[in-house]
Amino acid sequence: MEPWIPDEVLHTGAEAVVTSGTWFGANAIKKQRTERKWRHPELDAHLTKKRLQNEIKLMVKLRNKGLPLPIIFDVDLSQRSMIMQRIDGEPLIDILKIEVNHKKILHSVGKSIRLLHREAVTHGDLSTNNIMISNNESAILIDLGLAKVEYEVEGFGIDLHVLHEIFRASHPNIDAAMNHVIEGYLSVDADLGEVQLGSGGTIPSAHECVNRLEKIKQRVRYHSG
Repeated sequence: MEPWIPDEVLHTGAEAVVTSGTWFGANAIKKQRTERKWRHPELDAHLTKKRLQNEIKLMVKLRNKGLPLPIIFDVDLSQRSMIMQRIDGEPLIDILKIEVNHKKILHSVGKSIRLLHREAVTHGDLSTNNIMISNNESAILIDLGLAKVEYEVEGFGIDLHVLHEIFRASHPNIDAAMNHVIEGYLSVDADLGEVQLGSGGTIPSAHECVNRLEKIKQRVRYHSG
């Protein structure tokens, strides 16, 4: 029996090709990093391997801390690929197209982002494609290829601003979308208390990160206006 049995290509992007299938019978997806033809082959292989290693390391660390992330089944650095658990649910981008009350879902999105930030990690690409909503309406962040350890408040503010801009551009019909996310984001610190001191310094509080988001929005309006 082959451990990996592919089914269909779910997504073909500039960064990777994502295919659904099974791993020893379990529902899974395979993410295959694509080659960057404009880079020298050796440099491209080195950078891709380093990025994949970083993603795997962070995913394992965060899962061990209890964050809801897919289980990694297999990694092949030579093939630039990773096979992981397939989440039962839909991407946030698709959920937002459905005529329902999105408040609870967006609140969950904010909580998941804050739980990530409390571990001194920024996502780096918080698009509505990279947030899965499970069948019980919990938000699960996926694709940590651009994630990194961060202690400066600016990085966390930028993370939130990316999502804010995507809501404005692609989902303007969702009333107060970012406000609901922020409510969920702030509720985590209210429930769990102050953030513990990280190994690299002090992790900014939820209020500090939200305040920085507001400053970034003001800067963007100033420069675009």
